[in-house]
Amino acid sequence: MKNWKPNSWRTKTGKHLPVYENEAKLNEVLKEISKFPPLVFAGESRTLKQILGDVSEGKAFLFQGGDCAESFEEFHPDNIRDLFKVILQVSLILTVSSHLPIVKIGRVAGQFSKPRSSSTEIINGKELPSYLGDNINGMKFDEQSRKPDPIRLLKSYSQSAATLNLLRAFSQGGFADLSKVHLWNMDFVNKSADKKFKEIQNKVMDALNFMHACGITIEQNRRLRTVNFYTSHEALHLPYEEAMTRVDSTTGEYHDTSAHFLWIGDRTRQIDGAHVEFCRGIKNPIGIKCGPSLDAKELIKLIEVLNPEDEAGRITLIARFGHDKVEKFLPKLIQAVKKSNKKVIWSCDPMHGNTIKSTTGFKTRPFKDIISEVKSFFDIHQGEGTYAGGLHIEMTGKNVTECIGGAQNITDKDLSSRYHTHCDPRLNANQAIELAFLISEEIKKNSKYSINSIRKAS
Repeated sequence: MKNWKPNSWRTKTGKHLPVYENEAKLNEVLKEISKFPPLVFAGESRTLKQILGDVSEGKAFLFQGGDCAESFEEFHPDNIRDLFKVILQVSLILTVSSHLPIVKIGRVAGQFSKPRSSSTEIINGKELPSYLGDNINGMKFDEQSRKPDPIRLLKSYSQSAATLNLLRAFSQGGFADLSKVHLWNMDFVNKSADKKFKEIQNKVMDALNFMHACGITIEQNRRLRTVNFYTSHEALHLPYEEAMTRVDSTTGEYHDTSAHFLWIGDRTRQIDGAHVEFCRGIKNPIGIKCGPSLDAKELIKLIEVLNPEDEAGRITLIARFGHDKVEKFLPKLIQAVKKSNKKVIWSCDPMHGNTIKSTTGFKTRPFKDIISEVKSFFDIHQGEGTYAGGLHIEMTGKNVTECIGGAQNITDKDLSSRYHTHCDPRLNANQAIELAFLISEEIKKNSKYSINSIRKAS
């Protein structure tokens, strides 16, 4: 690490990095950003890493959710509030099912850039650069919009700062009141015909009534009115991440202050590549997306490069295979990591491997396939004797129609009515909550394994 610096990645080959026409202007913007205040603090990232250490030991569960890609157009306090609200609702259901603390991380306040399968796209015979995220270029299909513009980085920083400011207020100012979250979920349950959902919510009510009978009121107990909430995004736009990397004055360590948690995508996890080089030097918790093309030996090398001291909470392996591939590929990776005794968190991303094109031409994700992959993920870990420690989903707090199926029975024909995503289809609020309820049994079994493992270890 003595030879590592925030710009060391520039000596490596970097994939999915934007090419700017005006390099001088880009460097001017990056220099300005490097003088801006940090968005998050090193101490917060350290705290998150410690909490994630509990997840790696089966003492907590990780829930990570949010937008596929944030946009400038949809930036609004109501959208931030609604996303945070659903994260709280899902987390409460997971808490009741697992009897474990839920670590809450949002894909928010910085999740702008997206890697694309093709560098260009063709519409009506016209070919232009692909849309790469609002911090790089515009979604509008014309030459000017599709040119990478450094000024967009300044706007993305400003939007991230404002988003974080509101999230801190929501998480600490009473919006996360446990009784409110329960009532929000009851509203969903009352509209559902599934009796199992109501049983789960009754457990929450019983717990709240018991605490009240014991004199533990929400008004008197701050911990029942606030939550710890963290931010994350893909470490894709390396020039921006470099500009946001600072030295922690208390430890002398480097932290990327653009988010608490960053992950390396399935398309940029080359061991000798720029993205791995950058992430190996920062002390934030790091995620690695694991897809069907990842070899078990390569995964072990990646873990060793990114976490040479085998620090608990440092590495989260985010599995994204698809419902029809998870049983073929995941066990081999689990077995290799288990044999190596590496300290990792296993989290399930059931979104990215289940993307299809609908009969009406929209990119979508079948809800049934998402549920199927999550259940298989838990079953495989139970069979391997390992702990399934997290869930990672793309979702929004709005009532969009982007993923087909679910209790709302969204069909191909419904997609066009409220299809608002700038990149990939997201679960809407009701689908995210329904997912949490439907996997409650798997979470419960997973929790029992976790508790038994802790007892054996002690």
